[in-house]
Amino acid sequence: MSKSREIRLQKVIADCGVTSRRKAEELICSGRVKVNGEICDELGTKVDPTIDVVAVDDKAIDTMQTNKVYIMLNKPRSVMTTVSDPEGRKTVMDFCKNVPERIYPVGRLDYLSEGLLLLTNDGELANKIMHPSFNITKVYEVKVFGAINENILKGLRSGVQIENTHVKPKSVRVIKQLPNKTWLEFRLTDGKNREIRKICEANNIVIDKLKRVAIENLSIEGMAPGKYTYLTKKEIISALGLDGKLKGEFFSQKKSINLKLKGPKTGVLANDKTFNGFKKDTYYETLKKIKEKKKLMIENAKKEAYGDRYNPLKVSKAERPKKKSNYRK
Repeated sequence: MSKSREIRLQKVIADCGVTSRRKAEELICSGRVKVNGEICDELGTKVDPTIDVVAVDDKAIDTMQTNKVYIMLNKPRSVMTTVSDPEGRKTVMDFCKNVPERIYPVGRLDYLSEGLLLLTNDGELANKIMHPSFNITKVYEVKVFGAINENILKGLRSGVQIENTHVKPKSVRVIKQLPNKTWLEFRLTDGKNREIRKICEANNIVIDKLKRVAIENLSIEGMAPGKYTYLTKKEIISALGLDGKLKGEFFSQKKSINLKLKGPKTGVLANDKTFNGFKKDTYYETLKKIKEKKKLMIENAKKEAYGDRYNPLKVSKAERPKKKSNYRK
């Protein structure tokens, strides 16, 4: 075997679009990778893509694959950011069925989050995008329950302790006030898992909707949920500032609301315990209860209006009172 052509096994797997390099290392350590028919569970192993046969879960991969693909998807809500899901839930791959190459998501958006997601089979570029040393800015629009005041905003901006490290947003601003909810914009560079959700949890703020709208100068503005577009490697490198040139961050046209001048929206503050029922663990259960309560209120209103005279669920169509005609005979 020519030493000059030897490449680390995890890099070969990532470059072939099977998964990211970090996940490839996990596959190797768990004994799910074979080289020339033999299980290989050592991370230091090198292979020659031109002659060695590499298999993941007993499926041979094309080690000579050179066609790199770069896709930007607007991930819908309630979709898994994985290649497959053991529970049978819809994944981001269901929206890219027409892509012939094997691709995988770069980073992740959790099940209830939506927005911009990159998918590729270029493991080297994927690692650069995810690595914190590049300080890539990600922009999120977050709708929370309740009203936001200056003290709450200060708490959100101060950050939170994650994995023994204090992380805080690059910025947080109010972009829209609704009667019972508030839209915020978060800008992050740390890239910690569930960072926004953890910051909000630390301030007893309950999230209703979380959407990633941009990564540096890449934006999903004008792209419908579930749709995707092809990009070139040059476009991604330039938009993310990975070419060493000056970065051009995405800035929304939505103006900041100055709480010092305008003040918070009247109503229950966002950190009130009233909204705890809408937390992630009880979200769907709470929505179900609200739906059932509304249905019961409607039924009670009908009973009160009609009394014993008329019940549309029990009285036959022939027995129902006829509508008065608007026309004169």
